[in-house]
Amino acid sequence: MKIIAALLALVALPAMANQPTLYGRYEYIHLPQIGQTLKAKMDTGAMTASLSAKDIERFERNGEDWVRFRLATENASDTLFEQPIARIGEIKSRAEEGGSASSATVAKRPVVDMEVCLGNQARTIEVNLTDRSHFNYPLLIGASALRDFDAAIDPADRYSVARPQC
Repeated sequence: MKIIAALLALVALPAMANQPTLYGRYEYIHLPQIGQTLKAKMDTGAMTASLSAKDIERFERNGEDWVRFRLATENASDTLFEQPIARIGEIKSRAEEGGSASSATVAKRPVVDMEVCLGNQARTIEVNLTDRSHFNYPLLIGASALRDFDAAIDPADRYSVARPQC
């Protein structure tokens, strides 16, 4: 009987190891390169992450494409950040209510690789830069980053993990 129980436990281990971590719809995310912890919306409907930025300016450094920007967040300092551009993302903006799907526009945004800390997990993800100051959350974490974190989202929950501890 003990052998059967042990075999069943071994069979169940891989299934248990693949369980995603459950997060709330909103979580605190720390951005070490920026030195900020921000409230973030976990959005399975968006593919990429977005950070609220202003004064976004592309430039070239040593033959590479770079971007400089300031945070467009509440209580942000006037610090100017510079990052190499990973790629230029084409982001479809939502069509206006009542408009047709063909009226959606495509915005080209600089995308940078950025380390983010969620709970006690750190990952480097792609983040596009855009002015989100008119939204409630300055950081949006999209499906691609959620996969990197092996995350599942409980839309009824908020701030389900402790503040970032990376």
